[in-house]
Amino acid sequence: MSKRIVILGSGESGTGAAILAQQQGYEVFVSDKGTIRAQYKTVLQQHHIPFEEGTHSMDIILGADEIIKSPGIQEKYPVMQAIRAANKPVVGEIEFAWRYCQGKVIAITGSNGKSTCTSLTYHMLKHAGLDVAIGGNIGKSFAELVARTQHEWYVLEISNFQLDDSVTFKPYISVILNITPDHLDSYNYQFERYIDSKFRITMNQTDGDYFIYCADDPVLSDEMSKRTSPFLQNAANILTFTLDDRPHEGAWVADDSIHIQFKQNLFEMTINELALQGKHNQYNSMAAGIVGKVLGLKNENIRESFSDFNGLEHRLEFVAKVHGISFINDSKATNINSTWYALESQTDPVIWIVGGIDKGNDYSLITDLVKKKVKAIVCLGKDNTRIHEAFGKSVDILVNTDNMKDCVEMAYRLGKNGDVVLLSPACASFDLFENFEDRGDQFKNQVRQL
Repeated sequence: MSKRIVILGSGESGTGAAILAQQQGYEVFVSDKGTIRAQYKTVLQQHHIPFEEGTHSMDIILGADEIIKSPGIQEKYPVMQAIRAANKPVVGEIEFAWRYCQGKVIAITGSNGKSTCTSLTYHMLKHAGLDVAIGGNIGKSFAELVARTQHEWYVLEISNFQLDDSVTFKPYISVILNITPDHLDSYNYQFERYIDSKFRITMNQTDGDYFIYCADDPVLSDEMSKRTSPFLQNAANILTFTLDDRPHEGAWVADDSIHIQFKQNLFEMTINELALQGKHNQYNSMAAGIVGKVLGLKNENIRESFSDFNGLEHRLEFVAKVHGISFINDSKATNINSTWYALESQTDPVIWIVGGIDKGNDYSLITDLVKKKVKAIVCLGKDNTRIHEAFGKSVDILVNTDNMKDCVEMAYRLGKNGDVVLLSPACASFDLFENFEDRGDQFKNQVRQL
């Protein structure tokens, strides 16, 4: 009799896990409390995988031999409480896929920048001719990648929620770009729990693996100096990157150039040559560059990849200039630190579009930057009370909107030649939109109709 697996959640992660579980001979059932999106329902039907939506049949779920939990399903949900009470084994999709992965993994996490760094790293490896796939929290799920085709290398963006449900997951190279308060509502507003979640990325690494982190990040530096994380065994080879002129094994910035040193092999490239500009992208480039040097890529391959890489959609994406007003889509900025980078990179007066579902933001972290850069705020959300409280005295104009059409039209009316309208919400999108991509797409569509 085949082993029975129930998968909670039917999104990219859950559907990918279902495909892999079926391929491996398991009896599979998918359960989603919400409505299954058409694209995933079609995939499940094509593979003849049974599913339910709008409910959780607890007799079926608790009858499983193992449960694969999608990262969006929180422990506080009744279905999870019932599963824990029944002592049913639960793993995440990343952990499940790892069991069947025959290649090596480069795993990248952080509160901000991980999508860009993951995409840049993949672009670099692909340019160098390696057999590589990209996925995880970006693009295809790890499970579906493993089910479809085995690759020599996997470059994965990994979220804290995916790490929470990992047990034996062991990347060859792990990267933590930064750690700032995010998703604290899911960790009982305990920052240390969120930090521990991020450090799970290196917990199983050994002396044949590599752990890369930002030496400028105060949380990371403090955690590394204290060695307090229960998930930090320090067995991996440690490499760091910094904007300081600090030559070492790793990466640093000096004389307007990025320098990467690994085993007596030095790579250098001027900052002006980078396709991605801004301090945050110098960090992304250094992290990706260290990965390239560890893998023994030629300097020429790294240089060419860094100079011709196109940025990500919804991340500081220039949309259009309308009557001298520039519109920038940074919908992927779902926390304060991401928005800090977006505001910091602007040189012209900003009409800032902000709002959505607040995940425990500390707006005081950007108050001074808002006073310096922002001329008006357009709120976009169902409840903008905390934004008014935080910035009511910082700007002269602060208005509310609850749909993208009104939001873009209001921002346009408030702007003038030479201004920038910046959608950088610092919040999750689920109050008014399906996800941050939907929010960004609606923004771009409305801008084009001006």
